[in-house]
Amino acid sequence: MKHTFMGLATLLGGFLALSQPAQAQGGYAGDALMYMRQNPSGTARSLGLAGANVSLGADFGNLTSNPAGLGFYTKSEVSLTPGVGFGTANATQVGNSAAVGGSYPSVSQTANSFHMASAGVVFANRRPDNDGSDWRGGSFALGFTRLADFNQALRYQNTTDDNHSFFQRLREPYNNGDYTSASYQNNLDDIFNQAQTNGTYTNIDGLAFGTGLVDQIKVDNPGTGSAQGKTIFRNATPVRNGAITQNEDILTKGSLSQFDLGYGGNYRDRLYIGGGVGVVSLNRTRTSTFSESSSGELDFVSTDYLKTTGTGINARLGVIVRAADALRLGASVQTPTYIRLNEVYNTSLVANTKYAANNGSSLSTAPGTFDYSITTPFRANGGATVLLGKVGFLTGDVEYVGYSQAKFKTTDGSSDIGLEDGNASIANGYRNVVNARVGAEARLDIFRVRAGYAYYADPYKNGGDSPSRNQNYFSAGAGVRTKAFFVDVAGVYLTSKELYQPYQLARLVPPMVNYSNNRFTASLTGGLLF
Repeated sequence: MKHTFMGLATLLGGFLALSQPAQAQGGYAGDALMYMRQNPSGTARSLGLAGANVSLGADFGNLTSNPAGLGFYTKSEVSLTPGVGFGTANATQVGNSAAVGGSYPSVSQTANSFHMASAGVVFANRRPDNDGSDWRGGSFALGFTRLADFNQALRYQNTTDDNHSFFQRLREPYNNGDYTSASYQNNLDDIFNQAQTNGTYTNIDGLAFGTGLVDQIKVDNPGTGSAQGKTIFRNATPVRNGAITQNEDILTKGSLSQFDLGYGGNYRDRLYIGGGVGVVSLNRTRTSTFSESSSGELDFVSTDYLKTTGTGINARLGVIVRAADALRLGASVQTPTYIRLNEVYNTSLVANTKYAANNGSSLSTAPGTFDYSITTPFRANGGATVLLGKVGFLTGDVEYVGYSQAKFKTTDGSSDIGLEDGNASIANGYRNVVNARVGAEARLDIFRVRAGYAYYADPYKNGGDSPSRNQNYFSAGAGVRTKAFFVDVAGVYLTSKELYQPYQLARLVPPMVNYSNNRFTASLTGGLLF
């Protein structure tokens, strides 16, 4: 099990938490959602249509959405799509019982990136018109597509009191608030032993004890029967009066990408069938710095680092039917994706020297690693395209994603409480959804103009008082296409709202943050026909 971060969940590279107050779909459940929730992808042509291309055909983006579209190619092509992203997150404290004061500042943070959206080659083989075969041709394609963007930065400032602060979280080691319980006493033993084993710390609770933020004090057990009056231990921290200021900076980088091989065939220019295999590559780095201050002094700063890498595999099948000269209908299914993951992590803590214990005021956990896997659910797509003669077309897709069906496992078959909790949160907190995408293209000679919209539904079963966490994508694009080359540009604007909490308390509602996530991505595709 990886170490426990103070932040509880992650989405599109930021942090996502809480379908209901004080109960987070955090940790591994948040990671799973980030890996499943993929954004519009492919060439600038596909991106200009907000990813709506399941029934369109003759676009490299079909390799990941519906490989049957490869059967429409009559000429081979090679293409490359670089892109840049500009993101802004605006965060404001939630005015719940943990908040102090009536005015909460809004804090903005930006995260920009350069990336490769797609790159690939399509080899087309079209039979001569006088050939008597019902199979008119087919195309083989291979290439790279960036499916999800994890780049995001979040900064916020909260004002709370001591009973809702992170000191209260430290008084509840491992989120256990019952100091009379045997499990609580066992937790204290584990924390104490970390300081005794040559300073080999494994988590934030051990670091807090080692730096003096926490002390273990003797108290009388207030229980009944034979337990009453016996000496036990509980965690104690200095009590701080007045308002406590919390600051956190979270930076996430990386992406989920896929290398694909696919083939699409053309039967009598009416039925197109295709299949493909994808090799998934995941790379994500997250760094968060959390601090608390009281009475004008900095009490502590904690820094978490997590790097997750993984490789996986999936496959897909698709079909497109030319139902009429002006109407195409398409459908595709993708198998569950199996990804083997590796984590490298560590946590450091710097405490105010007035709290310093014998071990010093600055400590770090030993670097840790963890190997495990995730299987994300199958995906199904359906779409229709209406051709408007030589002036353009209208196209639309729907996509089914079973978010509640994702599952984590250890790679060696052992049990792990963190993964088990994540699986329970996924099954109980997420739902199966249908996403929608629509797009249109207008043509004038060699010129193209495009626009699109995609709606990705809220994956949570019960939102409670949380904001709706659906995602909205607005896109536009343009291009030039000749018999020898093509150039396309596209811009995609994402807007969504999230809710984040930095830690969880055993009995009280912790401070929370509402934030909006806005990101604009610009892409340019250049291609040659041969």
